Amino acid sequence: MSYRSEELRISGLLHVPHHAVDRPAAVLAHGYQNPRTYRSGHAMTDVQDRLARAGYVVMFTDYRNHGGSDHDSDLDATLRTGYTVDVVNAVVALRRARLDAVDPDRIGLVGRSMGGGITYNVLVSRPGLVKAAVVLSPMSSSAPDGVEIMTRPAATRAWSLAAVQASYGPPDEDSAAWQDLSPRRFFERVTEPVQIHHGTADRTCPPAWTAASVDALRAAGKEVDVHWYPGQGHRMSGAGHDLSLARTVAFLDAHV
Repeated sequence: MSYRSEELRISGLLHVPHHAVDRPAAVLAHGYQNPRTYRSGHAMTDVQDRLARAGYVVMFTDYRNHGGSDHDSDLDATLRTGYTVDVVNAVVALRRARLDAVDPDRIGLVGRSMGGGITYNVLVSRPGLVKAAVVLSPMSSSAPDGVEIMTRPAATRAWSLAAVQASYGPPDEDSAAWQDLSPRRFFERVTEPVQIHHGTADRTCPPAWTAASVDALRAAGKEVDVHWYPGQGHRMSGAGHDLSLARTVAFLDAHV
């Protein structure tokens, strides 16, 4: 499938369970993938499969510059905020499509890693857009923490970081520009229940990032269901992985 996001055409996949009518839906926001080697829909395949088998219509967005999507030459200079725009527009497109399979009032959002940070962005920039959100091994809700991830791949990191700094200055939590890029500053806007999953041995997105996000969400009076997975890394495996997916489905069933 494809949809419009600003002036761009964004590609992705749409999974529709057999005989689905007025089913809940989930939009998926994937983690970092090198755009040069990325294949359309080739991320979060475990989540795509599990949710579709649970009866959800699943819309997976590739983002701009990925798969068959159009190219955005300004993406690096804006710390890839275009990905957030693409996820917002994925939900809007799914609702406007008026598919018989989808109940447009029952859409959830699931993001992993970088997509978890994008999910935080969506929740604060478009409150009420979805019914509930799940984030798996998410990035920090403070933009300066995520600069290393958001300026990958390594071969172009120096150029990407220079482009970001030309737009916002050096990463600094006390900078007004960087505070405006940080969803944590705007957590009081969140209206949806949020579930967070994180492994205690994650070396890509440190558990401390999620601990700080949970504290900030709760300080803002928001509903947060957090699950820690002892010994699990950034890509959870085995029983911990299976449990995280089961909890994700149960949470969406309860709130979407």
